[in-house]
Amino acid sequence: MTDPTSSRPSAGKAADADAPVPRANRRRRRPRADSTHRVKYTVEDMPPEGLPEDAPPKPVKHTVEPKVYDVELDEERLDSDAAKVVRRLVRNGYEGYLVGGCVRDLLVGRRPKDFDVATSARPDDVRRLFRNSRIIGRRFRLVHVLYGGGKVIETATFRRNPQEDEEQRDSEDLLIRNDNVFGEAHEDALRRDFTINALFYDVDRRQVLDWVGGMPDIERRVVHTIGDPTVRFMEDPVRILRAIKFSARLDFGISPEVYDAIVHCRGSLAMAARPRLFEEVLRLMRGGAAHRSLWLCWETGVLDVLLPELSAYLSDLEHEDGEIWRLFTEVDRLTAERGEPLDDVVLVTVLLLGPMREACVGVKDRVQAAYDFFEPVVDRLNVPRRIADAVRRLVAMLPRLEAGRAGRFTRAPLYPFALEVLEMLSAARGHAPPAELPAPDKSKSSTERAPRRRRRRRPRRGEPS
Repeated sequence: MTDPTSSRPSAGKAADADAPVPRANRRRRRPRADSTHRVKYTVEDMPPEGLPEDAPPKPVKHTVEPKVYDVELDEERLDSDAAKVVRRLVRNGYEGYLVGGCVRDLLVGRRPKDFDVATSARPDDVRRLFRNSRIIGRRFRLVHVLYGGGKVIETATFRRNPQEDEEQRDSEDLLIRNDNVFGEAHEDALRRDFTINALFYDVDRRQVLDWVGGMPDIERRVVHTIGDPTVRFMEDPVRILRAIKFSARLDFGISPEVYDAIVHCRGSLAMAARPRLFEEVLRLMRGGAAHRSLWLCWETGVLDVLLPELSAYLSDLEHEDGEIWRLFTEVDRLTAERGEPLDDVVLVTVLLLGPMREACVGVKDRVQAAYDFFEPVVDRLNVPRRIADAVRRLVAMLPRLEAGRAGRFTRAPLYPFALEVLEMLSAARGHAPPAELPAPDKSKSSTERAPRRRRRRRPRRGEPS
């Protein structure tokens, strides 16, 4: 930086050496606006702040004291990067815990798919502590702490239910439309949907903090809402599908109060956002428990609201005819074998294969029949056109493939998906698929485009050829 007592010669004349430079004539260095975006940081790049690494954590005084359980979780299943995020927050004077589904899965002996962190730090404070992070979200700001391999540790500030501050509240309309108020740890726990999802894990003390009675429900292996289940389902009807998903995936029971509320509130699913409904239906199929999930949906009447076509088809089946249920079991088997869910096109095809094939029986134009059947489902669940069109074409292909006459279909991008559906269908029927069908060409991906050939330009008149 220039000394204010130094001089600088002006244009055409020499300035006095002792005269100060006018403020307007000083040159200022402009910092590069994008300089911080060109450097990649890791957590270790940050200078040490707050308490040292080996310092014991300071005691935390909560407004509402939780029940504390000393728990030794499996360190191999605990993500080291998520633990680093929590410890850095605590060392800098904030509360920080692992929360939600990761704590639930660790307690029941499952390996969590991802790890979430809840903290008393505001998003800007978290961003200041982690250079390898970014703030996202419009409705409510979250911080994604980024690591190698595409790993993301989602870090959220404690929230509370905003309806507690509203003087005027319509008792008939309980649907939550605003959930963006910062709060404390116990308020963040109380605003969650189910008791098993509202447990906080203190990494340094190795303790589970429970404000809602989630640990007893984990021990009893039961799904129960926080508060009145009817009110909770009317606030957010998608919670009905989440209750079914957790019960099926974790092999938990559903408490009688929650079960009765699901049956009573199932009609409110029509009020939920259609993209959320479709995503939750896919999650029921992806999690390795499609058979039990769909059975619970059918048993509680939820399927009557979401997919009445499938519900009526299942109700008309003979007691001995369990082909459709064995088909759902095959989806679970393949998901477990591969360690990842099947493609969404395959899942939607299997989900609606029975009623859709029934609608195409005796029809010459099977594609049009499948289109007419599927169009109400597309409107009801907001199914993307990419998936809807692929399902229609795939169902139309199946009769030819079942007869062993693949023909030109082997060159279609959907041929590998059609073979998957046919293999599961054959396994559900107890016999092998037709041996005449060729295997799909794995070297060609349906998403890859062939390289475009450049056409050679003809020489103009007068140019040498």
